[in-house]
Amino acid sequence: MQNNQAIPFNKENFKLIFSKEFALVIIISVPSAIVAEFFSIPLAWFLGPMLITSLASLMGLKIKMPKLVLSSILILLGLYIGNYIDKSLFSQMHQWAWTSLIMLIYIIVSVLTVSKYLQKFSKYERKTSIFSAAPGALGPLMILAEDEKTDLSQVATSHLIRLIIIITVFPFIVNSFYDGEISGVINGPIIEQGLIDLILLVISSILLILLFDKFKIPAALLSGTLFASGFLQITEIASYQLSPNIIDYCLLILGASVGCRFADKTFSEISRNALHSFVATFLLVVLGLIAAFIAGLFIEKNFFTLLLSYCPGGIYEVAVIAIFFDLDPEFVSFHHIIRLLLILFIVPLILKIIEKKT
Repeated sequence: MQNNQAIPFNKENFKLIFSKEFALVIIISVPSAIVAEFFSIPLAWFLGPMLITSLASLMGLKIKMPKLVLSSILILLGLYIGNYIDKSLFSQMHQWAWTSLIMLIYIIVSVLTVSKYLQKFSKYERKTSIFSAAPGALGPLMILAEDEKTDLSQVATSHLIRLIIIITVFPFIVNSFYDGEISGVINGPIIEQGLIDLILLVISSILLILLFDKFKIPAALLSGTLFASGFLQITEIASYQLSPNIIDYCLLILGASVGCRFADKTFSEISRNALHSFVATFLLVVLGLIAAFIAGLFIEKNFFTLLLSYCPGGIYEVAVIAIFFDLDPEFVSFHHIIRLLLILFIVPLILKIIEKKT
């Protein structure tokens, strides 16, 4: 379907950019970001819009996030993360095999443990509980769940509640206990840069995104942009450092897009799933803590970097936290891409095993 494309160049999305629904998103998001920044809330330009649009959606306000706008913003964030990629990064990558293996075990244990909880206490049907228990990958899982004739509403609500909990709580946890210097975004003086470099980075990213999307590579927007920007910067063909102001607006759009996902939900639907989603999130975070601790035995990394790498949140949203606290965004992004690939392999495999037993 056209709307499922990573970069949807179609009339419907262009019209939505100039719609009242999107204008409302901006109107309520900008003040919420300013207020959150005034009260020194970490990731103010992300959390403020996310919370206000979530509330507005649940109250029935008709708001929409054009996918074309979101895709453009995710490309810019990918280019920003690409600034962290250099030649020294490759000297560490052989160690990432261990952290990827731990990710595999973490996902299997998470799906089996949390799905059992959801079956027993929230009375979810077996397949629904497995899709709801997976630590992330909501978009691809919804496609798989639809093929399996599973309750899409329960799966989506479970993941959305978990995302809100994780993305709201984690910045405060890191802000409270992380001893390192918070970078927010790169705030140093930006030297004179060539516009040609930026154009080359954007065009290369779009071409790779379209290629990755054609071959169904998960998280094509992020993986395509990281690959393009990383290659061009390492080879010194092109390099461009984005302005901090641009990144703030990127955070605003990304945060608001999370809230807009609640457009078809109601307070009663959320309240029915809230308790069990909170417990499921708690279990996933505890398992993530254990995975991060074990990973720390194999690789020398800041514990919060490892914790974010095993955090059961959205790939882009967690990458934003890593950027804000300067916690190896490229390392965190890589592991979330690996997690996405593993979930898409493991969940169908578990379903096949279950079907053979029944």
